[in-house]
Amino acid sequence: MTPDALRSFALRSTTGLEATILAHGATLMRLRAPDARGRLGDVVLGFDDPRAYADPHPYLGAIVGRYANRIAHARFALGGRTHALVANEGPHCLHGGAIGFDRVAWEAEPIGDAAVALRHRSVAGDQGFPGALDVQVVYRLEANALRIEMRATCDAATVVSLASHAYWNLEDGGATPVHAHRLAIAAQRYTPVDASKIPTGAIEPVADTRFDFRAERAIDGDYDHNFALDAAPPDAVAARLVAPGSGRTLALRTSLPGLQLYTGTCFDGRWAFREGLRTPRSGAVALEAQHFPNAPNEPRFPSARLDPGDVYAHSVVYELGVV
Repeated sequence: MTPDALRSFALRSTTGLEATILAHGATLMRLRAPDARGRLGDVVLGFDDPRAYADPHPYLGAIVGRYANRIAHARFALGGRTHALVANEGPHCLHGGAIGFDRVAWEAEPIGDAAVALRHRSVAGDQGFPGALDVQVVYRLEANALRIEMRATCDAATVVSLASHAYWNLEDGGATPVHAHRLAIAAQRYTPVDASKIPTGAIEPVADTRFDFRAERAIDGDYDHNFALDAAPPDAVAARLVAPGSGRTLALRTSLPGLQLYTGTCFDGRWAFREGLRTPRSGAVALEAQHFPNAPNEPRFPSARLDPGDVYAHSVVYELGVV
């Protein structure tokens, strides 16, 4: 890992919220928020040593791209041409390929005490994607919220979906499973998947299924599924997470059309996170605002196409609070 990749930036809001951003992978290394008693504690998983992010890990806190989530059979057609991508999950392309945006050093520049801007240029043909893509991500602390602003432009037609892959545990930073957390998602529909987690192409109602989180309830099992968020104003809450023990709450707002709920089934104690913590299965949950997985191959899904002259501009806001 280069010295530039090891650069980290400590951010602090006016209300005491603390974050650390790493240039490698444009990664959210750390986020600390108070509980109901005012005690500051970690709410996302992360490593103590920045050099640990160079080793294989489950996209811990990174910005994933050029295309978040899965593209079936690592290929898609655009403009009458089929583009073959790097397959890194069996025959499929996951989170942009073997060397996605989570594996590169971003240029970084602080903006005062509470924000940092990160930039990356993905050349034409990177992991098989057409067109060069210029990306900027700004992390900004605003009182009790972390805002992530994502912007991209291209020089040839391509597909883009950027997502923050932070893993959340509002109770104890990842020491115990999140199944006691309570979750609400503003989505009347979701996208079913096949055995390899590729969407079938259907967009089905959540009613009378285990995917119905329209009313807040406990996370009752394992999930790795995309929810079609309800159309709503940009400041509407798309998802809400509550930890009953600590009293911490998380409200997610986004301009993106989908939300991946992933309950951290990859965790098996192999990684030593902060202070040597070995997170158990489902010890944290990812809430990834995104375009729908495999949208480049599904005309019924919202388009993820980006053309020259257009701007990919989306935001995700994580507002921390207490009950």
